[in-house]
Amino acid sequence: MNTPVEKHQCFLANESQQIALAQKVAKHLQSSFVMLLKGNLGVGKTTFARGFVQASGFDGVVKSPTYTLVEPYPISGDRICYHFDLYRLANPEELEFIGARDYFNENDVCLVEWPEKAEGFLPLADWICEFSHQNTGRNLVVSAMTDKGKKLMLQVFSDF
Repeated sequence: MNTPVEKHQCFLANESQQIALAQKVAKHLQSSFVMLLKGNLGVGKTTFARGFVQASGFDGVVKSPTYTLVEPYPISGDRICYHFDLYRLANPEELEFIGARDYFNENDVCLVEWPEKAEGFLPLADWICEFSHQNTGRNLVVSAMTDKGKKLMLQVFSDF
C-alpha cells in the first residue's frame, strides 16, 4: 500500500456539514480525480457523493448505484463523474466486463464506494476518505495519496 502524501482529519456534525464539504471539494476540483469513499453502512458515503455531483454541475437526481455498480453524471467542464458503489460486487473482474478501466482517465472524476471490493483493479487514488460514526456525527480522515490530492487538500481544508 502507498503512503499518504498528506492527511487531514475533521468532524462533521451532521449531514449538512458533509454536503458542505462535498460542495467545497467540487468547487476546487477542476481536473480528473479518483476518490475512494470508505466506511460502514450509513456513514454518509453516498450523501457525500451526492453533494459532490450536484455541486459539480449535475442538475438532477443522484441515486446510489448499488445495483448498477456505476452511474455516470455529466458535470462541469465537459467532464463526467462516475459514481461507483461496489457493495454488491462479487468479483473485481465484473468491473473489467463493464469496461470500467476506461472511466479512470485523464479527464473525468471517479468516486468509489466500497473500494476494498475491487482491490487490485483500481488505480492509485488521489484521495482516500474514511468515514466513521462519532456520536451523532461523522469523523472523516482524508489521505492524499498524490501531489494532486495534496494540492486539493490544502485548498479545501485551509479554512474548513
